[in-house]
Amino acid sequence: MAQSVWGYDSDNGPERWHENYPMAKGEKQSPIEINSKDVRHDSSLAPWHASYDPGAAKTILNNGRTCRVVFDDTFDRSVLRGGPLTGAYRLRQLHLHWGSSDDHGSEHVIDGEKYAAELHMVHWNPKHGNFAGALKQPDGVAVVGIFLKVGKTPKPEMKRILEEIDNIKTKGKEAPFLHFDPSILFPKSRDYWTYHGSFTTPPCEECITWILLREPIEVSPDQMAKLRSLSKNGENEPLNPLVDNWRPPQPVKGRIVRASFK
Repeated sequence: MAQSVWGYDSDNGPERWHENYPMAKGEKQSPIEINSKDVRHDSSLAPWHASYDPGAAKTILNNGRTCRVVFDDTFDRSVLRGGPLTGAYRLRQLHLHWGSSDDHGSEHVIDGEKYAAELHMVHWNPKHGNFAGALKQPDGVAVVGIFLKVGKTPKPEMKRILEEIDNIKTKGKEAPFLHFDPSILFPKSRDYWTYHGSFTTPPCEECITWILLREPIEVSPDQMAKLRSLSKNGENEPLNPLVDNWRPPQPVKGRIVRASFK
């Protein structure tokens, strides 16, 4: 398996990532399954809050593995604070993981339940100088995870991302994506679980404080179909649906998941 070609197929998928990225077999890997009975309520966990500048949104792209929205993170213009974090973390990008059908696609699993998709908002700690530096530190990155479930009353806010999908149908396509405030994607409840883990894609660096929101947001079947219409191949190649770009749960290995709610 060549380094550049990790993916989600049987020949280059999560089962084989450790061959090139040994950290994928580390002690603090993500995602995990969260079992309510093992979760510890921590009354000292503060509420988290985000202040995002809609002007920081730059582009949306299809990199053949996910759909990603990129933000300007050259200064503290869109930041996440509070919760389990000390200091402000800058928003760098958001991306999604989804399944080939509505009964799976999320990376984290809650008491055996899988959602249709999972949205990750990736922030980094500027005290480490730059993003590459943050990747090497245990408190380098904070990811807010939001579950997407298919329902009758979809959240209109997802529409903006999905409207752009026609412009990035194939791998390598990028389009301008301006004036977007990602905080409109948050559910009403701010309840969360938190634990220390890793990126869910190679090299799987163990630098992430996860803030996983308890309440999912709703998307419509049409919206999910739109995500599944992306291709993991380039423009002049046969259409190859970009689906099932999720990593299965990893061993918890004694880590404690804390909850901000009872």
